[in-house]
Amino acid sequence: MTQEEIKRHRVESVLKEIIPEALGTLDDSRINSLLVTDVVCSKGRSDAKVYLEPSFLNEKEQSEALKQLRKVAGYIQNQCKQMEGWFKAPRMTFEFDHQLEKISRMERLFEQIEREIPADKKREDRADES
Repeated sequence: MTQEEIKRHRVESVLKEIIPEALGTLDDSRINSLLVTDVVCSKGRSDAKVYLEPSFLNEKEQSEALKQLRKVAGYIQNQCKQMEGWFKAPRMTFEFDHQLEKISRMERLFEQIEREIPADKKREDRADES
């Protein structure tokens, strides 16, 4: 891992901790309690993509929350600069992280496939492996 990658990961880690604090200072209840699942910075650390947990918001609320987050992105950027004493903070874009939904959907499919495979077929496969 290069020195630049280490710095980028450090910034991502710090942002993952302080962005929720900055969001918590806002008066908008739709966004001040959002959970940050991940932060990914660009190579030069000038941009950061912030992934948020969508679990308790429907599609319409997610759209409204993203619209509001675009409006307050500069404020959040300034809050992060002040909290860390940075000269400059990355420009932030926000997205909802649907990865957890995809993973759970895949797990359910695997469980369904597991139930649908006849027990005899499983025994045959185990015998073939031996």
